[in-house]
Amino acid sequence: MRKMIGWVFFFLIFHFIFFFPEQSIAQPSKAPIHDYLLRGVEKGLNLEEKAAAEELLKAVELDRENPIGYSYLAMAYLFFYETSFEEQEKKKKEISLLQAVADAQTRAEKKTEKDPKDAEAYYSMAMAKLVKNRWEIIRKNYFRALREAQNVKDFLEKTRELDPGNHDVYYLAGVLHYHLAQLSGAARLITSLFIASGDRQRGIKELELAAEKGRFLKDLAQFHLVSVYIGYEKQPARALPMARRLKAKYPSNYNLSFALANVFSDLGQIEDALSVALEIEYGIKSGISPYRPELKPRYQQLLGKIYLDKGEYDKAAEYLKQALKDTAPYNARVRAWALVRLGMIHDSRKERKLAEEYYQMAMEIEGAEGLAQRAAKEYLDAPYVSPKRK
Repeated sequence: MRKMIGWVFFFLIFHFIFFFPEQSIAQPSKAPIHDYLLRGVEKGLNLEEKAAAEELLKAVELDRENPIGYSYLAMAYLFFYETSFEEQEKKKKEISLLQAVADAQTRAEKKTEKDPKDAEAYYSMAMAKLVKNRWEIIRKNYFRALREAQNVKDFLEKTRELDPGNHDVYYLAGVLHYHLAQLSGAARLITSLFIASGDRQRGIKELELAAEKGRFLKDLAQFHLVSVYIGYEKQPARALPMARRLKAKYPSNYNLSFALANVFSDLGQIEDALSVALEIEYGIKSGISPYRPELKPRYQQLLGKIYLDKGEYDKAAEYLKQALKDTAPYNARVRAWALVRLGMIHDSRKERKLAEEYYQMAMEIEGAEGLAQRAAKEYLDAPYVSPKRK
């Protein structure tokens, strides 16, 4: 039960915080702050960690009693914490994120006491509570996380009530409704009772609205839709235009490069997929920030997928087995996908017993909850069948 609750909130929080969302109130006196926050969002989307933090700190300095800058900083530090590879660096960001959460909550509470209709203050509180929620999950305090999630929902509803023209809110609602719809059993019951009911179609429509009309979260909503289309929905053709546009706009974001290569591979455009993979390889070998050597197993797993889709199973298996050699905690999902795809190779070769062994190993990897383990369960229930390419 705890593992299910933890996975639910990890998924929601990961996608909510990924690039520091903000709401759309545009009062003239707050315009400079919003400019800094917008630049922080853009720097974050391009994985420019230091520059993103600098822009958000400028927003804080401009008005130290405004909670919004602190909320952005809290989410930024949380994102940097979860994407760090080194433990010493993670500890520094841990201290920073907890301080930013406290600063945001204190100031937001003062704002709402003075003005119960201050939508931005409620939104700031929602962000701070969201960071606290994720922090409780990291520490495996799942029921405290559940309480914080309820607070997040309440503050978001208050924000939406006070600022109905905020189209960015549809991104948050879309993530909530869509991913809760993917749950089953006790996890779905618990979240429907304490947070909201899942609704797949509604979630997609909300994400699409944010992707079309959002002010700060338009690009993030499109990035999320790319993930949805190539993951749960299995509609890579719908993801392709957005993936191409986003990669062009944010060339340093290797996550977008991985996504685009996956889209091409799913569509059978193998040469295009390999071309993007080559760019990733160059980034890793060059060491140019934000690329890191730690990305190599992820790159090897990508090549394994591409050659699996191409039907070159021996070559695919070679890359997938290389990816499995890295046992670092931050590559748990990479290893899970490598195991799933090795199982897919054996299913394609009608070696069902071996396929099942790999799927089961994927299910047992700690910290790999998500699409890979969902796929492993699916293929344990019914063998993988390779698609026919034209």
